[in-house]
Amino acid sequence: MSEDCFICDKHKGTIETAGVKIFEDEFVYVGHIDKGGQPSYLGHIMIDLKRHAASLGDLTIQEANAFGQIMARVSRAIKETENAEHIYALVSGNSVAHLHMHIVPRYPNTPEEYWGPNEVYGWADAPFGRNEDIVKVCERVKNHLEENRYEY
Repeated sequence: MSEDCFICDKHKGTIETAGVKIFEDEFVYVGHIDKGGQPSYLGHIMIDLKRHAASLGDLTIQEANAFGQIMARVSRAIKETENAEHIYALVSGNSVAHLHMHIVPRYPNTPEEYWGPNEVYGWADAPFGRNEDIVKVCERVKNHLEENRYEY
């Protein structure tokens, strides 16, 4: 854990975030993006490496295995539980130097000009919600992961 790191603080439990925990093991933590109390694009999931490391190149083999597996499982769960037609995955590291991946669904009928992990936020009919809605998404994804644990 690192001082002055939002993700490390989240894992220490010193800050609260939207939704509920979707998945956690010794290597990764999965939850919904938090927009500081503002409405969030529903289904925008964050996969955090639990160890403080800056980038994909810093992963150990065990961490890479866990990270890749949960990325695939969460992506499938979002497609099946939230009816997403496409999944965007993004690691930037621009604002927080702690490895985390954004899993962003694209929903049916999204106009092509709003295709992209950032562009979907500009679509007026995009599904946004507050914590009550975020919790429901988290629970559906969490249940899917638990029910389909060995099918990958």
